[in-house]
Amino acid sequence: MALQTLYYEFKVADPKSIPAEWGHYGVTGSGDLEVLFERQNLNGSVKVKVVTPVKGFEKVWEKVLERFVKEFSLGDLSIEINDDNATPVVVYMRLRQGLVETGFLKGE
Repeated sequence: MALQTLYYEFKVADPKSIPAEWGHYGVTGSGDLEVLFERQNLNGSVKVKVVTPVKGFEKVWEKVLERFVKEFSLGDLSIEINDDNATPVVVYMRLRQGLVETGFLKGE
């Protein structure tokens, strides 16, 4: 199965980065994914790399990731996602859980 790599970049007004230097959440497995966060000086931007076996969902990825970045006003952050067929709901949940791991959000 060939993997495809997608790249996105987002920028919001008044961005905030994660307090930790990095964070990791999830496991790449059937129907799931892992998320890696790394705080970087990106002039306030968020750069995202997605590695996925699923083709034809580039716009869905873009919408989910854009919503996530805007909801939390994220910036100066590199996100890497290694996907194994996760649905958009699972993607969003793992991203939120990753923010908890970095100390950006309090656990629920």
